[in-house]
Amino acid sequence: MPDTLEAFNALPTAEAERELLACCASPAFAGLVASLRPYGNLDGLLETAGKVVRELEWGDVLEALKAHPRIGERAGGDGREATWSRQEQSGVEERLRAALAEGNRDYEGRFGHVYLVCATGLTGAEMLARLRERLRNDEESERDVVRGELAAIVRLRLAKLMGAGG
Repeated sequence: MPDTLEAFNALPTAEAERELLACCASPAFAGLVASLRPYGNLDGLLETAGKVVRELEWGDVLEALKAHPRIGERAGGDGREATWSRQEQSGVEERLRAALAEGNRDYEGRFGHVYLVCATGLTGAEMLARLRERLRNDEESERDVVRGELAAIVRLRLAKLMGAGG
């Protein structure tokens, strides 16, 4: 795992893509962000990654969403992505898990994919309130919100990957 931007810039393309897939499980994302190296600074990488996420085809976004557990469910496995997901969702109190499970079912029934929210720093109650608010979105508006949430998650994970975040 690279722990600096310089190390990331120096990786062979296939290795850089593998590292990026831990931040966003879309091969289209990983391929494009890796191909745009070298990055002069972390802000440049984060800005580019956010822009790439927001411009992904919807099918690529759906592919990335498959790697995210439902909010309130513990990610399985011991890989980097699962560990980050557990840290990001640490604000979910046990008493809210049933309400989140019900909200997840409603959301998935309405939109056809997992409810995604950048959970870092949010309480379980805040995540549930956002889920309930977003159930009122039309599909196109929700797709914009999902892209924004995914971009926020990717930025946080990239900072961690580069040794700049928890």
